[in-house]
Order: sequence, then structure tokens, then C-alpha cells
Amino acid sequence: MLFCHSQPESYHQHSASYISEALAPFLKNEEARLMAETGAKRAPFQYILCAATSPAVKQQEETLTYLNQGQSYEIRMLNRKLVEYTDISSKCVKSIVRVIFHDRRLQYMEHQQLEGWRWNRPGDRILDIDVPLSVGIMEPRSHPLHLNTIEFLWDPVKSASVFIQVNCISTEFTPRKHGGEKGVPFRIQVDTFTTNEHGEYMEYVHSSSCQVKVFKPKGADRKLKTDNEKIDKKTPQDREKYQPSHNTTLLKECCPWPDALNLTATHSSCSTPSPVYYSSPHLLPSSSPQNTQQWLHRHRFTPFSKLFSSFSGADLLRMSREDLIQICGPADGIRLFNTQTHTNTWWNLYIKNVGNRILKTKVFVGD
Repeated sequence: MLFCHSQPESYHQHSASYISEALAPFLKNEEARLMAETGAKRAPFQYILCAATSPAVKQQEETLTYLNQGQSYEIRMLNRKLVEYTDISSKCVKSIVRVIFHDRRLQYMEHQQLEGWRWNRPGDRILDIDVPLSVGIMEPRSHPLHLNTIEFLWDPVKSASVFIQVNCISTEFTPRKHGGEKGVPFRIQVDTFTTNEHGEYMEYVHSSSCQVKVFKPKGADRKLKTDNEKIDKKTPQDREKYQPSHNTTLLKECCPWPDALNLTATHSSCSTPSPVYYSSPHLLPSSSPQNTQQWLHRHRFTPFSKLFSSFSGADLLRMSREDLIQICGPADGIRLFNTQTHTNTWWNLYIKNVGNRILKTKVFVGD
């Protein structure tokens, strides 16, 4: 079903001016930095979250934005003409917006965390799209199994806005719930794709994200007020150590989220390309070294993919818990062992009698 919200004439007349106003605090410095980093090449898209940044963030640190649970927030998608980008041939592009964890530890446990949230909040979604308020978007979708993801099409020649609602709060994912806990930060990420030669939206174009914390209704306003009061009490010299607060948040360029569309091939502007996944969710004895690499990426073991680059599925499954701890460290070693044990119990019963000396040599020689 097609949801296409027409844009009033006044919206088109003032789109360029309101975007410029939204970007005014950052555009000059941010574009200069991006052009220096990317060899004077501008990003194809820019996204602005219409929510104020916190003033209690030090210089050189990433901005932090506070959101209220369930409140609709606008993400403005800039007209590509404003950023002088004309390499996109398709009329429409597809953007996937998702709420993900900022902390690497929780990223490793994302599936378990989201399943726990689903169990405690049956029928609810982590991220929703407010269709009546959104402008210039088509075919908005939210998959029933992907509670933290929405997607839609939009025309990059025209200005467009999507309104999102985040229904979880940061303290729902803290280990202890006795009151007064510090909530975990999230990220709002937008991954954009264009069509390939078959007309499928599978050609990766661009990704941007920002850091947010979500509070109960009105909690974000109180937290922002508290931060402003704390900064106002500091001396002018100390105040210079902190970033000024802005009314809007500019999403920064980042690498694509690995699960975006489960693409068979992606082309990223980042130095590390998004991994390609295969169909089987399990690590099997018959898995080739390439499939083993894909399994490692899928389960957030990317930092160790180079170390195990020559390993087949059988090689990795023969590794004992102690071997993996020695190679990967206590935390990641135990997690890697538990992950492969959980999905391959029958194989672990067989490999108990298989030696590991050759595998140890393989690791340390290939490192």
C-alpha cells in the first residue's frame, strides 16, 4: 500500500530556508571537517533530528540528545541539490531507520536484549513511524519481527521529513532497577540504499547516526533543563570546555549497520565494508573459511575475523574454552565459546576427543 503525503506549496517554497536554518549552527564547520576527511567530497545526504543537543558534553566528544518516550520527533532529509550530489540515478531511495545500542557490550547482546524487551512488552514496538506527520515519504513499513526498525522510500530531489517515536527508555536495559540508575545510550541510525540494475533497493549509498538517551514523558525536558543549569553555574573558562547546545542534532556519517537488508553485496564509503551474510545462522563443521568469517561478523566477532581468517567451521569448533580465552581474552573468549556451543551442541559432543595442537599453531603462526 502506498502512503504518499503531498507537500504543500509553502513547504516547497521554504524548504531550502528552513533546512539552512536547521543546519546554521553546524553547517560551516561540519562541512569543512567532512571535506577535509573525505578529500573534498561531500556526503550524499544529510539528516537532522529535530531535538536539542545537551550542553553537558565536552568538546571533541560526540553530541548527546535527550528524547521523550513515545513523542514524535522529526528527522529532516536534505535535498541532495543542497549538497551538490547528483550521482544517484533512481528517482527514489530507500532509508532504513533503526534504534540500536551505543555500547559495544550491549551490541553483542542485542538479540537477547530485544527478545527480553519483546517478552516484557508484548505487542509493542521499540520504534514507530508517525505517518500522518511525515512529509514526502512513500511505502512506510515496519516489520513485525524487527521491533527497532522502520523503512520507507523518498525522493532525494525533494525535501522530506519522517517523524519517529521511540517507545523504550534507556533504563529498561540497565542490569539493576532500584531507581536512580543511569540509562544506557542508544543510537538512531539511518542507512540509505538506491536501486540496482534489477530495480531492487540493494545498492548501499550512505549512513549517518547520532547518540540519544530516552526518558519517560517530560523527562528529557527536565534533564536538558538540569544540564543547562549546571553549565550556567560554571565559570566562563570552564564553560569553554563544553559544546554549546543546539536546537537540532546533525547525524554524523558512520559505517552501515551490518544487518541492513541482509545484503548480498554492499558498497560502503567506509574503510571497513559491511560483511556479507550467508543463509545459515549456525556454524557448521562443513562451513568454509568464508562462511566462518560471515558467522563471526553476524555474531559481532568482527575484531577477531582477521585472526581466524584461515579457519573453517570445523577448525573453530575444535577450539576449547581455554583456547578461546587465551586468544580472544576472557570476555570475548567466553562469549565466543558460549555462542558456538549454544548453536552446535551436537557437534561439541563429537569434538571433545579431537586435539587442538595444530589449531594453536595455526593461530599464532598466522597472526
